[in-house]
Amino acid sequence: MYDDLDRKIIHGLHCAPRASFRRLGEVIGVSEQTVARRYNALRRGGVLRVVGLSSPAAHGRAEWIARLRCRPDAAGPVAESLARRPEVGYAGIASGGSEVICLIRSASGTGRDDVLLRQLPRAASLLDTSVDLLIHTFTTPATAGWAGRERSLTDEQVRQLMAERPAPAGPPLAPTDEDLPLFAALAEDGRASHTRLAEATGWSPARVARRLEALEAAGSLAYGIDILTERLGYEFSALLWFQVDLPALHRIGEEIDRHDECAFAAATSGKHNLLAVVICKDTPDFYRYLSRRLAHIEGIRGYEISIRARRLKQSVSLIHHGRLIHPGWG
Repeated sequence: MYDDLDRKIIHGLHCAPRASFRRLGEVIGVSEQTVARRYNALRRGGVLRVVGLSSPAAHGRAEWIARLRCRPDAAGPVAESLARRPEVGYAGIASGGSEVICLIRSASGTGRDDVLLRQLPRAASLLDTSVDLLIHTFTTPATAGWAGRERSLTDEQVRQLMAERPAPAGPPLAPTDEDLPLFAALAEDGRASHTRLAEATGWSPARVARRLEALEAAGSLAYGIDILTERLGYEFSALLWFQVDLPALHRIGEEIDRHDECAFAAATSGKHNLLAVVICKDTPDFYRYLSRRLAHIEGIRGYEISIRARRLKQSVSLIHHGRLIHPGWG
């Protein structure tokens, strides 16, 4: 069983993905050995993966959110095909098994039709599509992902960890071909030691440390924390598509992103100009969130709900038999 300490460790990793077990223990108030033991148990159990990612901005890429309405018999094959593609960062089935939702990374400036033609498989099985650009992400490292934050780190603990993770100064530094083995190793384990990364790249540990620092400082290297929230007792997940008044867009986006239930929030180019991913314990918990928190936010004119039925990919991790795995292991 996973508990409050596990959620604190997960929240700490969102704030500082490569912080040492010793530093995480100091901030949380437990021993280095306890943090290491809990983290390794989460990772071995397929509940948690820390991954290093090349920032889309460093490659001149944009991120698109796609909603694909399929024939019921085609949704599974379409979602599975998308999940295997490296340019797809999320893939899941929602809304009674007929809607596939995925995140696609593509060259900036690419038109909607071109994205569909190049990246969406089995177009003949699609009944309707909606592909919209993510134009602003509200989620910050301190609020990224989800860790049951109602019982996680305090604001002061977050501040202590974030202080050791300076904001990227940019502009993004384009990775080189020499960086490919480094990113491949970080995609497998974002917390890999400098020694392990040196083995993967053929560099010295000192060169690895310098390159990591340069990529992070330029905003070219980002980290993702993939979690199977249902294994932590939170069974309900949904995507909320909001129509909000434009003058209130930024205010509402930031407010929703601060909610404990929110795992991700972004402004989009579609008729629903704000997207939020929320995670709750169960259906009654979700109803309380809708009726008590969202209902009091002024400026929301309408919304739709896509309830997650099955998730196949999270960030770069595939979900196989209830475990997060590296794509190369599936």
